[in-house]
Amino acid sequence: MIIISILIFIVSLLLMGIVLIQNSKGGGLASGFSSSNQIVGVQRTSDFLEKGTWMLATALLALCIVSTAFTGTTAVEAQTSDLDGIIENAALPAPSAGYDDSPAPLPNE
Repeated sequence: MIIISILIFIVSLLLMGIVLIQNSKGGGLASGFSSSNQIVGVQRTSDFLEKGTWMLATALLALCIVSTAFTGTTAVEAQTSDLDGIIENAALPAPSAGYDDSPAPLPNE
């Protein structure tokens, strides 16, 4: 379980980094490769960043689903059943002398 949590943390950091590198208007890291003689062009960099974003987002989703599958609910159910048992076994307070549980009479009666 700890390994999955560490992987979720690492994937989250990578996803934040790749999203921050991108510019919403097509700039970002891709703007540094605007020269025509570069090996990696603007379009290829944008495609790589977009594919990386989707891959990391998918990996994060899958890791979160896997972590919930390994998380047991027995501890929560045990706490709830203990609390229910305490409530059911609780003693009601004894009525005091002169206690009447009938409704009070209306003022006109």
